[in-house]
Amino acid sequence: MDQLDRRIIAALQHNARESTTKIAARLGVARTTVHERIARMEERGEIAGYSVVLREPQDESRVQVVVMLEVQQKETARIIKRLEAYPEVKLCLSINGEFDLLLSAEAPRIEDLDVLVDELAEIPGVLRTNTSVVFGRRIDRS
Repeated sequence: MDQLDRRIIAALQHNARESTTKIAARLGVARTTVHERIARMEERGEIAGYSVVLREPQDESRVQVVVMLEVQQKETARIIKRLEAYPEVKLCLSINGEFDLLLSAEAPRIEDLDVLVDELAEIPGVLRTNTSVVFGRRIDRS
């Protein structure tokens, strides 16, 4: 995958319904080049599919936090199983460094997330937590 492929993918991630003609014009290449590269990336499995992203209702504002968890290694699988029960937890990543798990959680009110973080700290095997409130999304390709 070269730089042009990455630029095409970025365009598709922004708007997968944009025509190859418009993408090609913006990137300064021929429409057939964009079409062929997309087809090749699909064949190789680099582009696995396309999806619909639903917009959150305007009247439903959400507060997001990032929670870092340090856990006892032997308890990691059990802790992750417990995290699955919390609908506020939208993402759980296993990471290296000072902490072991990185969570992204959302709720309508900061008070709901305060309760969540307190509950997470009480899960057996969680040694400590560190929480940051998200002020805004600067890049969002999800």
